Amino acid sequence: MNVTILTKPQAKKPFFRKPLHMAFAGVFAVFWAYTGLTTPDLMNWLLENTLTLSLIIFLVAFYNIFRFSDASYTLIFLFLMLHVYGSQYQYPDNPLGEWLKDTYKLSRNHYDRFVHLGFGLLLAYPMHEVLAYGFKVKRFISYLMPIEIVLSLSALYELLEWIVADLVFKGDQQGMAYLGAQGDVWDAQKDIGLAFAGAVVAMSMALLLRRKGQQKRHA
Repeated sequence: MNVTILTKPQAKKPFFRKPLHMAFAGVFAVFWAYTGLTTPDLMNWLLENTLTLSLIIFLVAFYNIFRFSDASYTLIFLFLMLHVYGSQYQYPDNPLGEWLKDTYKLSRNHYDRFVHLGFGLLLAYPMHEVLAYGFKVKRFISYLMPIEIVLSLSALYELLEWIVADLVFKGDQQGMAYLGAQGDVWDAQKDIGLAFAGAVVAMSMALLLRRKGQQKRHA
């Protein structure tokens, strides 16, 4: 990754003059519709995409107020694609996870773990941009807070999953499938830990790339 992409968010050109943003929006819209039309469990798809829709609304509403860098939009796009593909099936039945499970003789379908890892790994840097350039917090805090936010949101998500499984699915087998624990009593803790680890890696890389960029400029 070229360190020059980890810079301030770009100038606010109109959406239709940003080919990359248009491509991301078009590909995501088509893929999102495809997963909704082909899912075998529409209720699960709708529940999984509640937060997806919230993030999309946020990105659209603030597009002309706060503009992320292309690097951040790329990371957000990758996470949304990862999450939406996961929503097409219940996590224990995700085809990619099943293929990996069968191919590498794994004990469970790990696709949900990829999504939780991706939450921290892919969204921590966009959070940093909001803090650094939107709220203009101190540099150290702008690198530390995304890790704390990811940890907090991951714990909140696990609580919301529990509430949905208990209230919507009445704690039955479908609710257990929605949770995706697959018999692992430490599933929630492992999901939170993976998101936290992803955020630590992302912010460490961002800080390292920034320092390397500064060293090159002063060389």
